[in-house]
Amino acid sequence: MSLNDQGSLERIVVIIPTYNEAENLPLIVQRVRAAVPTVDILVADDNSPDGTGDIADALATADSAIKVMHREGKEGLGAAYLAGFAWAIDNGYDAVVEMDADGSHQPEQLPRLLKALEDADLVLGSRW
Repeated sequence: MSLNDQGSLERIVVIIPTYNEAENLPLIVQRVRAAVPTVDILVADDNSPDGTGDIADALATADSAIKVMHREGKEGLGAAYLAGFAWAIDNGYDAVVEMDADGSHQPEQLPRLLKALEDADLVLGSRW
């Protein structure tokens, strides 16, 4: 992990795996952007039949900090996170955050998690 001169992480990406999250995706992206405007967001879509991938593309067109990974089929949440982690490493991110698209994780807690990460190699949060 690299810290800049101010002791902060420079490049952070929030990975949001999706499958049939057309209704939820715009709201969760908006909440992440409001909580931590400086992070990038990677939407890893598993070829959702409800158009989630198209919505993700539209969000990415409107905001260059949003990236989209279109996956071939429904491979599952764990595989989507692993693909997202590999993408983040390949693209030089300093930190990676997992966030489910259904709102079960609270984006408003991201500043606390990222602050804790300044003094740790790993930070875990729980929705309970």
